[in-house]
Amino acid sequence: MASNNVPLEISIIHDERAPIHQQPKPKRKTGGWAPAFLLLANQALATFAFFGVGVNMVLFLTRVIGQGNADAANSVSKWTGTVYLCSLLGAFLSDSYWGRYLTCAIFQLILVMGLVLLSLTSWLFLVIPSGCGDGVNHCFPTSTKGTMMFYLSIYMVALGYGGHQPTLATLGSDQFDESDPKHKEKGTKGAFFAYFYAALNIGSLFSNSILVYYEDIGHWTTGFWVSMAASVVALLLFLCGSFHYRYVKASGNPLPRVGQVFVAACRKWKVRVDDEKQLYEVEGLESAIKGSRKILHSEEFKCLDKAAVITEYDLMGAQNDWRLCTVTQVEEAKCVIRMLPIWLCTIIYSVIFTQMASLFVEQGAAMNSYIGKFHFPAASMSIFDIVSVLVCTLIYRTVLVPLVGRLSGNPKGLTELQRMGIGLIIGLLAMIAAGVTEVERLKRSIPEKHTSSMSIFWQVPQYVLVGASEVFMYVGQLEFFNSQAPDGIKSFGSSLCMASISLGNYVSSLLVHMVMSITARGDKVGWIPEDLNDGHMDRFYFLIAILTVFDLVLYVYCARKYKCISVEENGNQPKKEEA
Repeated sequence: MASNNVPLEISIIHDERAPIHQQPKPKRKTGGWAPAFLLLANQALATFAFFGVGVNMVLFLTRVIGQGNADAANSVSKWTGTVYLCSLLGAFLSDSYWGRYLTCAIFQLILVMGLVLLSLTSWLFLVIPSGCGDGVNHCFPTSTKGTMMFYLSIYMVALGYGGHQPTLATLGSDQFDESDPKHKEKGTKGAFFAYFYAALNIGSLFSNSILVYYEDIGHWTTGFWVSMAASVVALLLFLCGSFHYRYVKASGNPLPRVGQVFVAACRKWKVRVDDEKQLYEVEGLESAIKGSRKILHSEEFKCLDKAAVITEYDLMGAQNDWRLCTVTQVEEAKCVIRMLPIWLCTIIYSVIFTQMASLFVEQGAAMNSYIGKFHFPAASMSIFDIVSVLVCTLIYRTVLVPLVGRLSGNPKGLTELQRMGIGLIIGLLAMIAAGVTEVERLKRSIPEKHTSSMSIFWQVPQYVLVGASEVFMYVGQLEFFNSQAPDGIKSFGSSLCMASISLGNYVSSLLVHMVMSITARGDKVGWIPEDLNDGHMDRFYFLIAILTVFDLVLYVYCARKYKCISVEENGNQPKKEEA
């Protein structure tokens, strides 16, 4: 098969749907770290805006909207799940029609509009009287109109933030061409993804410390207005790089392409595949999929190879895409199938991760949160998670990568699959730590005050462990799904990480509902009641830990069976994307 790569000087192809300023420019004048830093700054500010809403939402729902603990935890889980579910929509539009630049711009505009509506709704309808919802002063009951506008605004925020996240990550990776050593970009994508996740945590660090403090003392509207301003600055910074980004063509809707493979294979179910060298592939430098390199044939799922077998019927007339597919198209479908078991194994970890925004906060709110006379908001405990992420990222990049690289011979250090497995183990330890903390909190409970004499800072180990696990799990996921996804569905690959968080939130919500349905029968209040001193949230944490053990065993099996994608590089040289 012929090589699919165009010469280096024309290898970056502009998005046909992009404005004129995005026409191809010499490679040395586009891409690289300069526009990538704009994207990192955009990520930090957009995350600051998003977490200014999300991190304290469970308390906003209980103090301002008037929901109970279990209902508020479920509402946050469903909303957070929707945020990351929207990443699939953004990835689909990016890969199929709009391209990465336009997708990012549109969804960030929706984020700004959602924050404007949320700020106005809180000011005019919800936070009344001003300063209420601080844990002492109660707000007036919310009106139906105010509640409807609140939910509309937060789901606009979910759509805007979730829709642009995977596309922004993929646009950032597009700024580096690792196959071009002349431009000194080899090995930079891994560094970009690490810095991308660090930028996310830097943004959330400031929102979790500054905004959370003001929101916790009743200045909810001020916090939302500041979030809105940050989102505007983020959008402006993104637009500033318009003339300097590298742009990649949208490859068209991948759903029909994958569907064609299965239909064609079913139509030819009696056909035998005698020689893989006779399977159909287009000639020339590029594959039949616009903007995508050719993918080399693999031995897995050989039944799908039948879709690329040329029969006498195929030679009789015009090509029918629903009867004959290229090897690259077949391999694209195989790649999706191969990634799915790994992806499914990450969902339980996302259940662990989502506890920080719900039950960890409720647990902290039922502990002694004072240092002298200073009140430390429960939601601000996530600062320790963020600091853990930043410190562990630094240690991993500067110490572990060189050390493990020398020992293993792999310049990346640990592979993505190894890192994800380590992240799962550390997440398991975080749930055990949270359960032990809850056991001790209950021993020191003060029933008449619905709280405990135990200091909130006993939660630090569970937050630090979750942060350390994120460095291995989520950064590893971003790199894994981006490298293993074919060129035509790169944003889809990045979105799988966020879709995992989405399903993790929904699974968490389902677990809470099931646990309360089983444990809150008769006179029993259940594991997660209104007064946590009457419940057993520790058992819920230990339940998640047990599920994680089973998930880890399944993950190790799937990771050992996984086969990496191989693509054609310049001069027909195969390149295996290691994982």
